[in-house]
Amino acid sequence: MHLDINGLITQYGYLALLIGCIAEGETFTLLGGVAAHEGLLHFTGVVLAAMVGGIIGDQLLFWLGRRYGTRILRRFRKHEDTIRKANRLIQKRPSLFVIGVRFMYGFRIIGPIIIGTSRLKPLRFFVLNVIGAALWSLIFVTLGYFAGEIITPWLHKLDQHLKHLLWLVAAIVFGIALRYVIRRWNRRRAD
Repeated sequence: MHLDINGLITQYGYLALLIGCIAEGETFTLLGGVAAHEGLLHFTGVVLAAMVGGIIGDQLLFWLGRRYGTRILRRFRKHEDTIRKANRLIQKRPSLFVIGVRFMYGFRIIGPIIIGTSRLKPLRFFVLNVIGAALWSLIFVTLGYFAGEIITPWLHKLDQHLKHLLWLVAAIVFGIALRYVIRRWNRRRAD
């Protein structure tokens, strides 16, 4: 059976990108930019899908923080100083913090939860979230697009067997990582 990766990217690329950006983001936006460079997806569509995914993800985390934030943040006792600093930044410069939180290493997930606990008005968060997501998606998709100029010629030179080997290695690494996450999750549940 022959798997047409280009066809899958073309058919499901925007949806996969949107879903990927709800959870994580940078990797998907960069890969989306490479796909746009290759002509598999349209640049504007990639930016919009990444933006919408980023907005949805941060909105969900914001509401999670609004509802359960205090309980969630208690679990991060090691990071109390960082959380306090983030709260001070939110109080001093809420607009800047909300727009920039997705660019701050280590705050991609916890940042919107902290903002949710700060009682920033939901409409204000939404507007700032849209602005931040637009900037974020445009920057990272563009980086991926230009990285495609470097990566793509190299990928085209790879022998077909080497591609299969790379996919196999990627699947093995994914399996090991998934196993690690499941074990860790089960250990936490047991505690």
